Amino acid sequence: MRTRAGCCYLSESATAMEKCKRKRQMTGREEMSEKRLRREPNSGPPGVNHFDDIPDDLLISVLAKLSNSAKCPADFMNVLLTCKRFNTLGLHPLVLSTTSTCSFAVKASSWSSGAHNFMKRCAEAGNIEACYTLGMIRFYCLENRGGGASLMAKAAISSHAAALYSLAIIQFNGSGGTKKDKDLKAGVALCARSAFLGHVDALRELGHCLQDGYGVTKNITEGRRFLVQANARELASILPAHYFRAHQDTRLHPIEPWLKNLNGGNRRQNLAAGSQAFVQAAACPLLSDFGCNVPVPELHPANKFLVDWFKLRLPGFGLRLCSHRFCGRPETRRHEFRRCSVCGTVNYCSRACQALDWKIRHKHNCTPIEDWLEQEDDDEEMGEDEEDIVIS
Repeated sequence: MRTRAGCCYLSESATAMEKCKRKRQMTGREEMSEKRLRREPNSGPPGVNHFDDIPDDLLISVLAKLSNSAKCPADFMNVLLTCKRFNTLGLHPLVLSTTSTCSFAVKASSWSSGAHNFMKRCAEAGNIEACYTLGMIRFYCLENRGGGASLMAKAAISSHAAALYSLAIIQFNGSGGTKKDKDLKAGVALCARSAFLGHVDALRELGHCLQDGYGVTKNITEGRRFLVQANARELASILPAHYFRAHQDTRLHPIEPWLKNLNGGNRRQNLAAGSQAFVQAAACPLLSDFGCNVPVPELHPANKFLVDWFKLRLPGFGLRLCSHRFCGRPETRRHEFRRCSVCGTVNYCSRACQALDWKIRHKHNCTPIEDWLEQEDDDEEMGEDEEDIVIS
């Protein structure tokens, strides 16, 4: 029997190397299959991934709570970027209707068409805060008067106090139109509705209207009552809850410096110290008559956007901003706002802004100008269109 030559047979070492090579190939195939399973969960064994089994209603409920508790736009946007399903369900009307104000508190420097479209979708979903914020941006920044006013009206119909007050200011000034478009009675009615809902600036505006007889029958006593109520509401919103406890432990809950004036002491010293302290700390001594300095409340995102927007872009030629630094509203026509009757250098969109700015800043630098009347005679247009605010 003829056999093959011995050289044709594999030696023991060659056989061992061939077995190791085949083993490495099999191990590589198994690792590749495991990686493929990790990338494709649906192709793995049943019961490994249950994300797709979660019903949409449950995810929408979770996303609605997340959007409602977001502290900044990035909190909600990061959720939308997690996966395709979150992106789809995160834009559901039920989620957008409960989105918090902080979720669309976009900076003026970061304004874009994407931010505009997101706020528009929130407004279309029935989010009244989005309606008010986008309405203010459209009316004053984008100069879309009709679209902005309609969005604010939509929020006002849902009893949004800030939207009612903004519409009242538009009626008082005839913003977006001519001087003949002013409707003082409508402004007072809107302001009264906003004051009924507890809006502090509306209470203060209504109080000044009653005291001055502006758009309503003059009633000094009732006007004073509204002003005191506005101050009390603002103080109650700022006082910490532990201040009202009968037995307060100052070691655990120290009293704020501006609250120490409430504890008595020399009234004149408190007033003098408070006037100096509030200028340095940007406080608002609305109750300075009673020896109390109240810090400035946090700005609404709409007003903060207006302030930042017009720091970057000046209003049109001859148009001025409200001199209250926390308002941000610009004029929509020349000489629309009223000016200080003493110095004539500042102007305000409302009596509430005038009262706040007087307490914060203007009373320290308001000085009479002797030749103010002569300058007014030279400017006939200003004399016809512009009104004065009497400082009291």
